[in-house]
Amino acid sequence: MGQKKDLTGSEKSKIVRYLAEGCSSLKIAKLLKRDHRTIKRFIQNSQQGRKKRVEKPRRKITAHELRKVKRAAAKMPLATSLAIFQSCNITGVPKSTRCAILRDMAKVRKAERRPPLNQTHKLKRQDWAKKYLKTDFSKVLWTDEMRVSLDGPDGWARGWIGKGQRAPVRLRRQQGGGGVLVWAGIIKDELVGPFRVEDGVKLNSQSYCQFLEDTFFKQWYRKKSASFKKNMIFMQDNAPSHASKYSTAWLARKGIKEEKLMTWPPCSPDLNPIENLWSIIKCEIYKEGKQYTSLNSVWEAVVAAARNVDGEQIKTLTESMDGRLLSVLAKKGGYIGR
Repeated sequence: MGQKKDLTGSEKSKIVRYLAEGCSSLKIAKLLKRDHRTIKRFIQNSQQGRKKRVEKPRRKITAHELRKVKRAAAKMPLATSLAIFQSCNITGVPKSTRCAILRDMAKVRKAERRPPLNQTHKLKRQDWAKKYLKTDFSKVLWTDEMRVSLDGPDGWARGWIGKGQRAPVRLRRQQGGGGVLVWAGIIKDELVGPFRVEDGVKLNSQSYCQFLEDTFFKQWYRKKSASFKKNMIFMQDNAPSHASKYSTAWLARKGIKEEKLMTWPPCSPDLNPIENLWSIIKCEIYKEGKQYTSLNSVWEAVVAAARNVDGEQIKTLTESMDGRLLSVLAKKGGYIGR
């Protein structure tokens, strides 16, 4: 004899309605044409309360073990709670308890990302700091490129979710869904740009110089006075398209040469204040885990965020250079953070 089918959702709803109307289990069985024992079993199970959760006794952590955990957490940065407790030979502690204990003595952090600096790099950073220690940085134009993707950084899509609510769906596309390359500069309290590099253009020496001609020189530099152009110092990093002989010669023909073109030490994004501007813009365009569906929409977001950056914020960044140079010398060319 084959196994009978379980009660369907609609049948269960009808049973509840018939019970509310005062029907007996036998009558309900006849109405639904189901076995009486099946109806009675459903009614009995639905009337039973939920079983109480049996709390298992938790392992107590002694003061001596807490000290061992604290020392292990200091020696093992970025380790999991399980690895830390296992290194102390403390077993039988559930994850929730381990995390609660570690919150009182440690914090969850990501590893810092920084460029690799060898001794040669550090010496060149020190030489650069000594060379420009007496420079008037209000006359320096700090420039750089930034790429923004449609999806944004994965690690920023975190936040509080109310109880009973589901986390919103986040798109995950190859290469972040594509992106836009943006160029900008800052000088004193002024933002130059941002300017968008044409989609599909790879910046080599020729295309970089043509880009500067069409944007920076035509739209901003030509409008400046002769005295401003005479005193301005142009800064760019050592990307191949920037530091090539072609680009250097092209800038020289534009009057940006020798002392007007700042030399730049290798592996030194922490010394460029415009990197902090990129952080401000990215925090704005990707806040609350925002994503974009087109390259034009993410570009419009960049432009809007850049407009919201006031002159005082930019001035704070450019005026930080004296302190950055002193920090480089104090750390003997070491990384100073941003």
